[in-house]
Amino acid sequence: MATVEQTPALITAEEFARRPDSGMIEELVRGRIVMSPLPNRRHGFVCARVVYSIGRFLEDHALGRVFGNDSAIVIRRDPDTVRGADAAYYSFQRLPTDADNVGYGPEIPELAVEVLSPSDRWKDVMTKVGDYLGAGVLAVVVLDPEERTARMFEPDEGPRTLGPEDVLKFEAVLPGFEVVVGRLFE
Repeated sequence: MATVEQTPALITAEEFARRPDSGMIEELVRGRIVMSPLPNRRHGFVCARVVYSIGRFLEDHALGRVFGNDSAIVIRRDPDTVRGADAAYYSFQRLPTDADNVGYGPEIPELAVEVLSPSDRWKDVMTKVGDYLGAGVLAVVVLDPEERTARMFEPDEGPRTLGPEDVLKFEAVLPGFEVVVGRLFE
């Protein structure tokens, strides 16, 4: 006798937030949980370099906050999608200083940074980039530790690839911030 596999019901961002920690990296994509293996040390190092670089800049320029460690961003509702950027920058206009930083908020960052892992597939990465831009993120950067490159994506502009000697900057998002791409991998 054949068995019929039941498709699990779609869940909301709030239900996703209440789930116990599985020990895996998880995102909610159109109501379904997508799991990824834990990233390697190089991935974690590059993520830390990004958050550190932006954080140092923000110490001298009180423009907003930087978040790391796959902090949740609700980028779509019905069905819900919750992404976890490796680094995200929110200006104080989008996330005021008195905002509640507990739980998942409705705010969308101006900048999202993703660091490629060996398990990442470009099709999935480009879907994530599209999700961010569609939600109102103004700049998305995909860092490739293998190639030591940064790929920039902005609304209404074609993607740009920056090499290790090029300067990464976000004038419309974080005026005055800049870092040589290769420094993020050292």
